[in-house]
Amino acid sequence: MKSILISILGILLTASAVVAQTQLSTDDFQNKLNASKQAQLLDVRTPEEFSQGHLEKAENIDYRNAAFKDQVEKLDKNKPVFVYCLSGGRSSAAAKVLHEKGFTDVYEMQGGFMKWTSSGKMIDAPKDAGAVNKGMSTAEFKKLISSDKLVMVDFYAPWCAPCIKMLPTVHKLAEEYKSKANIETIHYDQNKALAKELGIDEIPAFLFYKKGKLILRKNGLMEEAEFKKLIEENI
Repeated sequence: MKSILISILGILLTASAVVAQTQLSTDDFQNKLNASKQAQLLDVRTPEEFSQGHLEKAENIDYRNAAFKDQVEKLDKNKPVFVYCLSGGRSSAAAKVLHEKGFTDVYEMQGGFMKWTSSGKMIDAPKDAGAVNKGMSTAEFKKLISSDKLVMVDFYAPWCAPCIKMLPTVHKLAEEYKSKANIETIHYDQNKALAKELGIDEIPAFLFYKKGKLILRKNGLMEEAEFKKLIEENI
């Protein structure tokens, strides 16, 4: 019995390792994609996100669409599937669905479209790229962070669950510390050019400035107490 359990455990660990190996860096993803003659490239973001720029020859199937599972059935299970989203969450969930559907060669892009574009890789841009990328200019941002007070900038997006969860806290702190610090929110989707310039490849991103100089950068979910600690330490 013990030997059987060990064998089962070994099989499970091997299967887990195979799945884990499908997660590739942007460089490895690009190299493997280019080397494959039968690649099926899948963008699982929303149609709106897709229309603002995507990888060349990508097919858009929205992971959050109720018909996602039926739509991916139309793909060829005998050919490799390369999948990406904006930052990695949806592509990971989509890859799991593909494995469950019987696809064996599934490759996820770590960091997603944000990591791809921030590294300067080519995309199929929207026809009116200038209109899409309009947002806060570099000069406007520099003016924003040049205050003598501490400035905390929160890059967020409405599709980012941690971002939305923390917005009430960020707004509360902005009011609470308004005499000591400037706390600002910047919509990532409307300021992609600025985000790229600042090296932001994942959100939520919190940037702390003093007199125009970056003194601290944090990413991910934070509790109110941690925010307050960082603010108090740097006022």
